[in-house]
Amino acid sequence: MPRTRTPVVAGWFAGDGDDFRLLGTRCSACASVFFPREDAHCRNPACPGGALEEAPLSRRGRVWSYTDSRYRPPSPYVTDPELPWEPYTLIAVELAAERLVVLGQAVPGVTVADLAVGMEVEVVPGVLHEDAETIWTTWQWRPTGVAA
Repeated sequence: MPRTRTPVVAGWFAGDGDDFRLLGTRCSACASVFFPREDAHCRNPACPGGALEEAPLSRRGRVWSYTDSRYRPPSPYVTDPELPWEPYTLIAVELAAERLVVLGQAVPGVTVADLAVGMEVEVVPGVLHEDAETIWTTWQWRPTGVAA
C-alpha cells in the first residue's frame, strides 16, 4: 500500500519542485507579510487592520543565522528514545522582499561548515519524518548551486 504524503502543517507550503513555495499572508491595509501565516487579524500593532490574503513567499533568501542540533531535546519535548537521534542544521533565512526571517532545517548533508551569513539559499520540499503509513513533508533550505 502506498504511503500518504502529508504536510506537517497544512497551509504553510504548497507545490513541488520549482513550484514549491512557503505560503504567508499579506495585510491589505499595511502590506505586512506574516509567516507562519495569519488568518485572523493583522499582527502589525500600528495597523488599523485589513483583509489578509494568502501570499506566496520568495523562493530565495540569504542566510541570516544558522546553528546545528546535535543532541536529543530534553524533557518535556517528546522524542522516541528507541529511534536514533539524527543531528540536523537549522537556518534562519532573510527574505528581503517580505522583510522577514524564516527558520527551517537545511537539506540533509548540509552542515554549519557549508554555510556563511549572507549566502543565498532556496526553499525546497523536504521530509521531516516517515513511518509505515505516512511521509510527513515540510520545507528545507538548500544553498543555491547545490544539486537536489
